[in-house]
Amino acid sequence: MGLGAGLGILAVGSLSLYVEHRYADRILPRAEVPRAPVALVYGAGLARGGKPSPVLAQRLDAALSLYRAGTVGTLLLSGDNSDRFHDETRAMVRYVRERGVPAEAIQEDTAGLSTYDSSVRAHGVFGVRQAVLVTQRFHLTRALYIANSVGIDAWGVAADEGKPSTRRYALRETLSRVLALVMVWLEAEPRYPADVTPPR
Repeated sequence: MGLGAGLGILAVGSLSLYVEHRYADRILPRAEVPRAPVALVYGAGLARGGKPSPVLAQRLDAALSLYRAGTVGTLLLSGDNSDRFHDETRAMVRYVRERGVPAEAIQEDTAGLSTYDSSVRAHGVFGVRQAVLVTQRFHLTRALYIANSVGIDAWGVAADEGKPSTRRYALRETLSRVLALVMVWLEAEPRYPADVTPPR
């Protein structure tokens, strides 16, 4: 391996670690997280039949727990609706409605095409200033970095709280954290900013 490649790997690793640890102290157990107006739930794909994938269902169950405990008053469900045969947000809404959450306690963002887009749109389109972020632990540090960097006072709850940690997404997250850092620095616009209506 050449010196340049070695320095590049070192730089990527260092930047990724910065993002991973910058807001890690804001990850708290479900019972200890501060009250907030909104829980922001990130999409995570659909299973056969248009149902939430197991990863997404785990996130939704954690958000339901926060709502039932009175920790949050509203669920902002942010998913990818860029393909008419893949409507994450609709599946997310159906899931929580079937479990007793009233329509008035649900907001849906159909243009949550990425963690970055979901977080920026939560702030710019939905006016979120305080939130609890709900996703798996491996993803949570990146989500917290983005949300807090774009103006949301965000805390995080791991949807897989109490479960064994996984390194399955380690490489992807390393690169995704660096990309998130760059996008925050550049103040990149989401694909569908506040003045653009996403398809439905």
